[in-house]
Amino acid sequence: MRWLIAVVLGLCLSFTPLSLLPALAGPVGGSQADINGLRHQAFDLTRQGKFDLAEVVWTQLVEALPDEPAVWSNRGNVRVSQNKLQDAIHDYDQAIALDPLQPDPYLNRGAAYEAVGNWQEAIDDYNRLLKLSPDDPAAYNNRGNAKGAQGDWKAALKDYEKSITIQPSFSLGYANYGIALFEVGERAKSVQVLKSLARKYPNYADVRAALTAALWETGNWGEAESQWAAARGLDRRYADLKWVKKVRRWPPSLVAGLDHFLKL
Repeated sequence: MRWLIAVVLGLCLSFTPLSLLPALAGPVGGSQADINGLRHQAFDLTRQGKFDLAEVVWTQLVEALPDEPAVWSNRGNVRVSQNKLQDAIHDYDQAIALDPLQPDPYLNRGAAYEAVGNWQEAIDDYNRLLKLSPDDPAAYNNRGNAKGAQGDWKAALKDYEKSITIQPSFSLGYANYGIALFEVGERAKSVQVLKSLARKYPNYADVRAALTAALWETGNWGEAESQWAAARGLDRRYADLKWVKKVRRWPPSLVAGLDHFLKL
């Protein structure tokens, strides 16, 4: 199974699981450290969000297993998490060069390309991934994000819809689907989807904040206030419109809605 994490909001990266990495015993960097111990340590540090320390351990694994694409890709992920985007892209390039038939590095490199604003390069990588793995919900979700960034929200909506058709439990895809619905003019359905998600995932800050904007723009001001109290308590970044627009990359209609709400 792949471990999917949201690194840039709305995006997925994929770590190759511990069980799929090759076993190797022997010295690392002159020590007698056990490779399996390093692998466990690398994943533990990554899960704990200690990305700088995780990078050190992944680097040791890269040095021990230079021909293993998974360790290059996994190190790239912790570099993305530290905003070391060009270094991450280099790692994904190495992983793909070693094994161009593995799908995960294409997903990860696509996410890194998105983070630096290279939308078409990202889409190209997601298309490559979908040729290898046609039913990958994360690839459709991420491709939808890149298409939305290009301004094609109708195409983005189709990709989000495909992602949740493949995996109905994919909450990230559902959130992006609800947000895209608002942008293409299906406002009532958007609010319905976002409300459903907010009930199911009450701590999902992105959904609460998006619902604030959607409710405000549809005249449900009291409900908007209630959703905002929850969203702001969960993640204060949503009060920063520049962050919402440039980093989270909401569509223009929701950014405008949140702007209207915040200027109350």
